[in-house]
Amino acid sequence: MEKGYLCIVLHSHLPFVRHPEHEDFLEEDWLYEGITETYIPLIRMIERLYADNVNFRLTMSLTPTLISMLKDTLLQERYNKHINKLIELAHKEVERTRWQPEFNHLAHMYLNNFYEARNTFERYNRDLVNAFKNFQDQGKIEIITCGATHGYFPLMDVVKPSVRAQVKTAVSHYEKVFGRRPKGIWLPECGYNPGDDEILKEAGLRYFFTDAHGVLHGSPRPKYGVFAPVYCKSGVACFGRDLESSKQVWSSIEGYPGDYYYREFYRDIGFDLDYDYIKPYIHPDGIRINTGIKYYRVTGPTNDKQPYNPELARQKAAEHAGNFMFNRHRQIEFLYDALGKKPIITAPYDAELFGHWWYEGVMWLDFLIRKLAFNQDMIRMITPSEYLLENPRNQVITPSLSSWGWKGYSEVWLQGSNDWIYRHLHQASSQMTELVRLFPNVEDGLLKRALNQALRELLLAQSSDWAFIMATGTHVNYAIKRTKEHILRFQRLYQEIKSNSLDKDWLADIEYKDNIFPDIDYRVHQ
Repeated sequence: MEKGYLCIVLHSHLPFVRHPEHEDFLEEDWLYEGITETYIPLIRMIERLYADNVNFRLTMSLTPTLISMLKDTLLQERYNKHINKLIELAHKEVERTRWQPEFNHLAHMYLNNFYEARNTFERYNRDLVNAFKNFQDQGKIEIITCGATHGYFPLMDVVKPSVRAQVKTAVSHYEKVFGRRPKGIWLPECGYNPGDDEILKEAGLRYFFTDAHGVLHGSPRPKYGVFAPVYCKSGVACFGRDLESSKQVWSSIEGYPGDYYYREFYRDIGFDLDYDYIKPYIHPDGIRINTGIKYYRVTGPTNDKQPYNPELARQKAAEHAGNFMFNRHRQIEFLYDALGKKPIITAPYDAELFGHWWYEGVMWLDFLIRKLAFNQDMIRMITPSEYLLENPRNQVITPSLSSWGWKGYSEVWLQGSNDWIYRHLHQASSQMTELVRLFPNVEDGLLKRALNQALRELLLAQSSDWAFIMATGTHVNYAIKRTKEHILRFQRLYQEIKSNSLDKDWLADIEYKDNIFPDIDYRVHQ
């Protein structure tokens, strides 16, 4: 007997990193790793589920920045070079480890993985977004949007036109890519600020997600906790994250990814092997990087690591999928009796956890989906829009300000390491609003290009990733550089527009470098 629903949400996001002015740029590897280790494995998993006629539902966000990079011909060509280099390295590893059976087996595994990645990449004509579009068109996947550049909305409260620009630019971009309007949105960093749902409603969006306390601390208190969505006064629905199902998957200590049989992320041949041997496959400046070839398992809490055994790890992934389903059964049985209605378990995760950070994560998800489809009938996978269609009556509350960052509010993006950025971002936002007021109906020409580029630079500066990176202490110089570059480019454009002294060549140069949202309309910033 069906007693509840499971809504799995995968948030797929990377910041916009594209540097045509450099032949080989270190941070572009974030995209290439994501393609090889997460996006292509997810595509292959979904293809297998379709081929086996498995009935399932997944909700995925594909952020506008990620979509833009996946569709960019320069980055597609660079990824092709990247995967060919990994194939070459894997061939060398097969030869190097020929007298080490436990490693040679893994070298063959990685070689097959890289060939499969390249074949899938080419099969979709290098445009992986089309793969996800096809899946959505077939009805099992619901793709939602996000803020245009993943700007953190709670810290834009004093510049609401920027929130509106983030949302409307994203919706317009989604419509062009997928040929339909998005039904829902992943608020960047799950950051909700009361009242922002009115902007979502203006854009035609029907639902969003918050962390658990965003709903639980709402006013009035929600009758069903996070186990049913609530409506804001605007009529936009809010789904709250279930903490129990999240912790089992997220936590590297208490959750599945820390199991001793799973692959160890932090032991990579890019750091382990002799420098002269690995040099052609790391950064040209000699910086050691992850290659994706990792031979060890977690083993334990010490630095003593044992060789990775894929067969044992696969068994563990199947066990953990069964354990997750068992726990959801017990949870839903209890909630069904306690609430007097079918609960929905909303389980959102960063997509990059699966395959990249947790190598077996895609395998675990595949096992889980199949078990839910064939081994039980208590839980049904569902998308948010399907749930709202079946359950249109829900409580009206005002969710509270919240995020899914550390401590649940805005501390990650507003602290000593990054608080300096906001006076500049807010000033630029106010200046962008001023430009829209001064030039309300510019239809074409150099001025229109400059106004559109000004908005691009502002949106790129607002990316929450830069503040996040400053807070975490990795790639800090790059995050500071990106923030300053976009703000300074915006300020120069602002001055040149105001003084009617546009530098045509410089404008063309930054249009080429920061080419996101080719159809952007500066007038959405109002």
